[in-house]
Amino acid sequence: MSYEGLKRRLGDGGIVILDGGTGTELERRGIPMDPEAWCGPANLAHLDTLEAIHRDYIAAGADIVTANTYASSRLMLGPAGYADRFEDINRTAVRTAFRARAASGQPEIAIAGSLSHMVPMAGGTAHIDLSRLPREAAMSEAFGELAALLAEEGCDLILLEMMYDPERMPAAFAAATATGLPVWAGFSARRGADGQVLSFAADKDVPFEEVVQVLADFDVAAAGVMHTPSDLVAETIAILRGVFDGPLVAYPDSGYFKMPSWQFEDVISPDELLAFATDWVAGGVQVLGGCCGLSPAHIAALAPLKVRGRA
Repeated sequence: MSYEGLKRRLGDGGIVILDGGTGTELERRGIPMDPEAWCGPANLAHLDTLEAIHRDYIAAGADIVTANTYASSRLMLGPAGYADRFEDINRTAVRTAFRARAASGQPEIAIAGSLSHMVPMAGGTAHIDLSRLPREAAMSEAFGELAALLAEEGCDLILLEMMYDPERMPAAFAAATATGLPVWAGFSARRGADGQVLSFAADKDVPFEEVVQVLADFDVAAAGVMHTPSDLVAETIAILRGVFDGPLVAYPDSGYFKMPSWQFEDVISPDELLAFATDWVAGGVQVLGGCCGLSPAHIAALAPLKVRGRA
């Protein structure tokens, strides 16, 4: 199937299943997270586990597996002492996803490269370290470098993940769209103290409506909400639908983060996720999956919602 198959299925009104968390699943399986760079360096020494995760998601019913490149721009790897391993970490991530696809015997599975605007975080927190926030030029260069690598390695699409900061988003969108690959944009949200739906940013209150306006400036093939609590997804999708008329995506998280570890507390059950997802599909969402904290068991629960169309 690869990307053309996905495009046909979505055009036919069918459902596409994305995988679940990759970095958090590595951690769940005992792989240590780097205190500065989180999950990217795991690509150097734990390829068997990484490949097993991709294969488990394919077996669970995922149509797309995502390379472990979310936190692997030079902005993250440099401060952690891995600047000279940028190529190894990211090329290995993509090639491991392709190897898992080959082992599955399902060549139609699409491979997504993940690109975020993640920057160094304060240890033991979920907040960015403002004292180490890169300049705009450095962000543009780093995001462009990673996006180009993902395209060179043959990814079928680029997932822009955890888009929430109005100042950092444009550089990530520009880098991804410049590759010529299909781009899917995943926005992240939180609920404010007054109940308002806000950008995920913890250091400022930005209405979610303002965040998604970036879509007016870039051509993306699909857009949606990810790394957001399941009980907030429907509201954010409704806001997104007001500015975007393409295929809609939903893949929530569960638990919470304190750099460099995911806290697997009160994780939603697969059956609960399925109940939410059934409502999202009724509301027009066509791409379903999971983000941090969610596992192959969650993806297996979503698989019955899939409609294969003409793929």
